[in-house]
Amino acid sequence: MAEDAPGQAERRRRAEGRGRWAEVLCVLALWGRGYRVLGRRVQTPVGELDIVARRGGVLAFVEVKARASRAAAAESVTPRQRRRILRAAAAFLARRPRLAGCAVRFDVMLVAPWRLPLHLKDAFRPEV
Repeated sequence: MAEDAPGQAERRRRAEGRGRWAEVLCVLALWGRGYRVLGRRVQTPVGELDIVARRGGVLAFVEVKARASRAAAAESVTPRQRRRILRAAAAFLARRPRLAGCAVRFDVMLVAPWRLPLHLKDAFRPEV
């Protein structure tokens, strides 16, 4: 295994901490809007889901992005990540048939310093 460049491990550790904090903020915001959080950092065989939340008959798979600005956070949701999230959501649902009747939505929550999380509902959809 190659050695990290000086400071790279520390930067990665800090980024991980910021990501965890952003997820906590987003969970609190979702709770405040009446969502029931079913899982955080949900591991599936094909990838991780940041937050899975339900409100009524809607099941939301929420990707959390924390960056220096909301614009930078929005830009960081790449097509490749969207495909991973879609596959992970399908794997999640395959193991939970009781959720089959829910309408599925893919949301993104953007977190920037000193701003409340911005919840983008139905931020992307599966390509047909």
